[in-house]
Amino acid sequence: MKFFRALYIFGIAIQFGLDEFASSSRFLRGVRIVIRTVFFKRNLSSPRGERLRFALEKLGPIFVKFGQVLSTRRDMIPLDIADQLALLQDRVEPFSSVTVSEIINQSFDGGIHSTFREFDLKPVASASVAQVHFGVLVDGKEVAVKVLRPSIMRVINRDIALLDWFALVLARILPDGKRLKPREVVSEFQRHLHDELDLMREAANGSQLRRNFIDSSSLVVPEIYWDYCRTNVMVMERMSGIPVGKIDELRAQNIDLEKLAASGVEIFFTQVFRDGYFHADMHPGNILVQHDGRYVALDFGIMGTLTEVDKNYLAQNFLAFFRRDYRGVAVAHVDAGWVPKDTRIDDFEATIRFICEPIFDKPLKDISFGRLLLNLFQAARRFNVEIQPQLIMLQKTLLNVEGLGRELDPNLDLWKTAKPYLESWMKEQVGFQGLIKQLKKEAPLWSTILPRLPRLIDDYLSKESNDEYEVRQDQIKDLIRKVRLLGLTSAALALCILTLAWFRL
Repeated sequence: MKFFRALYIFGIAIQFGLDEFASSSRFLRGVRIVIRTVFFKRNLSSPRGERLRFALEKLGPIFVKFGQVLSTRRDMIPLDIADQLALLQDRVEPFSSVTVSEIINQSFDGGIHSTFREFDLKPVASASVAQVHFGVLVDGKEVAVKVLRPSIMRVINRDIALLDWFALVLARILPDGKRLKPREVVSEFQRHLHDELDLMREAANGSQLRRNFIDSSSLVVPEIYWDYCRTNVMVMERMSGIPVGKIDELRAQNIDLEKLAASGVEIFFTQVFRDGYFHADMHPGNILVQHDGRYVALDFGIMGTLTEVDKNYLAQNFLAFFRRDYRGVAVAHVDAGWVPKDTRIDDFEATIRFICEPIFDKPLKDISFGRLLLNLFQAARRFNVEIQPQLIMLQKTLLNVEGLGRELDPNLDLWKTAKPYLESWMKEQVGFQGLIKQLKKEAPLWSTILPRLPRLIDDYLSKESNDEYEVRQDQIKDLIRKVRLLGLTSAALALCILTLAWFRL
């Protein structure tokens, strides 16, 4: 079975001229000459990126999804190909209504009729992993029901195994195979795809995002109805709105597009820097706009997370970019360990200046962030910058925000819109407010440690039996240093608490 599937894939590759991508290998160049001679009647007038996109669509939903993930790796693939792969959409034939009924009946006690007052067996959306139906619960709540495709795991495992085999071959025969790490890309894709196959996980993602924006005036997240969620079925509040990509309809509803574009930027930076938890699949198909101008987020299968360290270094880099402090950008990269410690800061600074200086003070319509990213990645390879895996989805989301902003308001200046928000966030993190916030966070820990301090010291001094007891001079000095440090820290804590109390008065 795998042999025939591999043969079919090979046939599609030949049909769409994907042998063109093999020109970098001496062996594959010879193979390509043979293929071009045998299949000389092929029509290869379309650009290579477009042909690759058509081939992936022909191969099926798993390859479409892989192309979507690959489009985010602009550090690895040419820009023209990445732009085409970003256009891939999950337009997949829905599975039968009989199968939908069977899945619902197996998932809920009493079946579809005792769970839903109404259930539309015709899907409103159909993607590679699942499809969505509208319904009404027995208590009258209007809902959207996401149903996982049957046997999708078997299909995924089959195609993932083939993708991994192709990646192994490419890694060995391509001159740049080691740097591009194709097997690691396939492994990353497999991990994200398997996360999407558990709708309980997606429900948890949506619930968390809703909690983060429960009082937001810019973003609405549907409520998850946990009593009706299973690993293969997810039921959530039905949302109404206009797809964000339908600009004419938004204008007809008198939606302020400039405000909408600015709100999109604010929502993005709020998710990243306030929460460290962001919607990582913000293409237009997953976003609606309500009549009051608020965004509606849908589909929570792919979410990104950032640590406090990631957020801090990202904020430093963004602010340094906004201020044209290119040395600050270079230093932040070195401090974060993203470039080797022996990197010459002045050389790195000069390269960043050369790339970034031309783009400032321009409206969004005149800036190609795709081209900027490509230039940055080229510089990254020169300075051995390590691509941070945790930032790949963030990078993809930023590109989505850019595209959305360009659609809504071509004159939006992303830099000027984001700068005040980032400056405010940094002030809260590193200024006096940040200190107070951190002290409040650590206060419960200190309240438990301080009363135990005498016993901890006694345990430290008497950790060996009396007949073997011997305190070394360096241990005593180390203990004294720790006690002094603890005393100074306690004094500072007390001073800060008193200061806080004074300001409250």
